[in-house]
Amino acid sequence: MSDCLFCGIVNGSIKADVVYRDETVIAFKDIVPRAPVHVLIIPTAHIAMLSDLTPNDDKIVAAVFRATGKLAEQLGVAKSGYRIVVNCGADAGQTVFHLHYHLLGGRQMGWPPG
Repeated sequence: MSDCLFCGIVNGSIKADVVYRDETVIAFKDIVPRAPVHVLIIPTAHIAMLSDLTPNDDKIVAAVFRATGKLAEQLGVAKSGYRIVVNCGADAGQTVFHLHYHLLGGRQMGWPPG
């Protein structure tokens, strides 16, 4: 999708601080981090939001969560704990309509989130 910020990161036309990449998933540091570790994990295929997933996307979702575990280990939060957040829709706070997962860690997390 030509006007999608995250698709621009996937295709390299927009710069990002990439910390992980494979053929299905790319992860990069959030530009406005909410925790010492704050990485966005996205599928390389454009899927607008969580509710747009279909059974054909099951392998993509599995790849995202496998990458999440690798990233948590790589970024030093696997043992202490981390949070995965997905905002679905504008009312939930989704501002970029390309499915993305926030990996947050490196500090004590409260509940409920703000």
